[in-house]
Amino acid sequence: MSSARILILTSLAMLAFAGNSLLCRMALKHTAIDPASFTTIRLLSGAVTLWLVARARRVTPAGGGNWLSALALFAYAAGFSFAYVSLPAATGALLLFGAVQATMIGHGIRAGERLGRMQLAGLMLAFAGLVGLLLPGLSAPPLAGSVFMLGAGLAWGIYSLRGKAAGDPLRVTAGNFLRATPIAAALSVFMMDGTALDHAGIGYAVLSGALASGIGYAIWYMALPALKATHASIVQLSVPVIAAAGGIVFLGEALTLRLVLASAAILGGIALVILEKPAAKDARHSISANRA
Repeated sequence: MSSARILILTSLAMLAFAGNSLLCRMALKHTAIDPASFTTIRLLSGAVTLWLVARARRVTPAGGGNWLSALALFAYAAGFSFAYVSLPAATGALLLFGAVQATMIGHGIRAGERLGRMQLAGLMLAFAGLVGLLLPGLSAPPLAGSVFMLGAGLAWGIYSLRGKAAGDPLRVTAGNFLRATPIAAALSVFMMDGTALDHAGIGYAVLSGALASGIGYAIWYMALPALKATHASIVQLSVPVIAAAGGIVFLGEALTLRLVLASAAILGGIALVILEKPAAKDARHSISANRA
């Protein structure tokens, strides 16, 4: 695969991942759709799209994935939706990305990976950025939304770790989306009293599931084999930045000094951990690329 094609595919995938944050925030801020319905429609649309892509590539989606991974996928998608009821797009993407990478890094440490001084400094810097972002104040993000998004990031980190050696990623993800859809539908039934739907909200949910999730993941899987593990992790540092730019342009969100400083600390700290990773350990405990 040529360098130009890798660059194009990777860029499209990052735009898709950031697009999930923008589409979800647009739907829950500017339309009447409720977060449970958004989650169900997103997962259903993603399942259908991934199934079609798998069939087009002559990959059999049947039997892919498992229920535990599907539960983690559902927890991510639901927490993501409920968080964006109150969180700005940029803040949500930053919290999600930070939580996913923290889960990956924590797993590596638990597996016996030893961190160098620069890595420890990076962890401390990232943690300080997170604390600074969440400290009470006029520009602090809503606590409930922040907790939902951190939980979503934890769930996505677990989902990604479970899928590291699960076989063909497209087939596995299609199977997990198919399994996660009825779980989300059960949540919608449980929260039926709060159900609210409109055409715009449904449209955003379909775009999030089919385009930003389904097609976005398919594109990412095409680019991923050509990227080193560290490169795949580093390139995703761009997602919160893209989401921030999109939030300003499309949603009229403000870029606060607190968010800028917290973003620099969190993303810079994570970059230090990833870039300074010892090569010997990287082969065994590489931080998987999150596919939000």
